[in-house]
Amino acid sequence: MNVRCDLHLHSCLSPCGDCDMTPNNIVNMAKLCELSLIALTDHGSCGNCRATVAAGERAGVAVVPGMELTCREEAHVLCYFPDADAAEAFGQYVYARLPDFANNPAVFGAQLLLDAHDRPVGEEPRLLLTAADIGVYDVQALCASFGGVAVPAHLNKSSYSVLSALGFADPAMGFSACEITPSCREELLVREHPELRGMLFLKNSDAHDLGQIGTAEQTLPLSAPTAQALLAYLRGR
Repeated sequence: MNVRCDLHLHSCLSPCGDCDMTPNNIVNMAKLCELSLIALTDHGSCGNCRATVAAGERAGVAVVPGMELTCREEAHVLCYFPDADAAEAFGQYVYARLPDFANNPAVFGAQLLLDAHDRPVGEEPRLLLTAADIGVYDVQALCASFGGVAVPAHLNKSSYSVLSALGFADPAMGFSACEITPSCREELLVREHPELRGMLFLKNSDAHDLGQIGTAEQTLPLSAPTAQALLAYLRGR
């Protein structure tokens, strides 16, 4: 079946995310946009995933728990997981490898933790924008050990992408799919980087505010609008 989806969304836990990006606001905006599947991918944390999954269940929108990981090389990689338990376990692993650098909300923005009814339950004190001590060559296998799949984010961007950091996407990294920006023409990118030939391409909004959700107009051929179906598709199964 063809599933309308947006697989790169930030909540108010990301310091660059708008404070209106709460679990219920996100899933209800996704519903208004007629999206069947979304992914929450905050910077360096899965702390709002469980709440957003629960909010999505009430709204009838499936939520894939995930993270946008900043690797040691300053490249962003989207990490998707089958359920909140796996995502939170991965989040704990990443957190232990983030620099112990305190967030300054006045400079970077607040990092708000909410429950499934959008009630505040805390604020993350450690800055989540910094690079974890995890190499890009290790991310795919690491995600797989938690039942997940890794996808390099906004691959064509001139900053915080695998291509901008390293200049090429080495097949030894193990990625079978990648994300590009909605305006990117994949045939031109493949012509410039032939190592990308045969990869699956995703186009997501990278939404940091409610108005950006669903703007990428992405439809994927999935067996069902579920995290498990998405992971199987990204693995090429």
